[in-house]
Amino acid sequence: MSDNEIQLNDPQTLYERWEAAQWNPFEVALDRDRQQWAEMGESDRGLIYWVLSSLMVAEERITTKFSGLVGAHGSEEEASFLATQQVDEARHMQFYARFQDEVIADPATVAAHVKRSREQVSPAFEQIFDVELVAAHERLVANPEDLASKVRFVTLYHLILESTLGLTTFKFVTDYLKDHGLLTGFVDGYSKIHHDETRHIGYGVWFLRESVRESPGVAPEAIREMLRTLLPSVAESLSPSSGADGPDLDALGVSGEELRNFALGGLTRRLEIIGVPLETVF
Repeated sequence: MSDNEIQLNDPQTLYERWEAAQWNPFEVALDRDRQQWAEMGESDRGLIYWVLSSLMVAEERITTKFSGLVGAHGSEEEASFLATQQVDEARHMQFYARFQDEVIADPATVAAHVKRSREQVSPAFEQIFDVELVAAHERLVANPEDLASKVRFVTLYHLILESTLGLTTFKFVTDYLKDHGLLTGFVDGYSKIHHDETRHIGYGVWFLRESVRESPGVAPEAIREMLRTLLPSVAESLSPSSGADGPDLDALGVSGEELRNFALGGLTRRLEIIGVPLETVF
């Protein structure tokens, strides 16, 4: 996704766009995916299952650790849009669970899928989603009026989880599946999820840009503080080789340098828009 695709609008405009962009996770066609899954080799299955596990755990975390931001809204328009984002995250989790049920052919509750998926994720992933996200959410819930807490949470959630990690994963996984003609239903649903995420990222960049402009004594340093905390784990999670704990991501046909350059390039451009250049972080 290029920067001109980021829907950098105020919350009311983003809410109106959400109303016009509804989709049903139970209407995405998965018949061909079921047939292909049965025919795929173990290497491809392992890669896709590992990716799907990461997505399941991520969506569960970001669905259940988001209400604090809704409670910290600055206007009714912002509250309306943030409420739509939580609905989006639940919809995404439902799509991934349905794919597990109907394609991998292992019906279970969402909680059971998430529990099993946790066995696939890396320590760096756990640090970001299970430690840093949970702690940032708890701080925001405890003090919703604190601007620094809200800025740190949005930096983590929208700038790192959804933008830097989410967009990188989407690009290289869908490029691989499209190039190999695999799992068209999964690509369709994942692309719909990606479209939702562009709205979320647009909100995050808008909020951080406005906060930097309005509170230059607080917001920039809160952004920098969160990035200094997170970027080592982000770099580790984007390592193309996951060792004994998961598949070799070199199977995607891209180098670690390509993964990191894509992620870092996007983060750099968004920080320029926000007004906190990456070179000022360290």
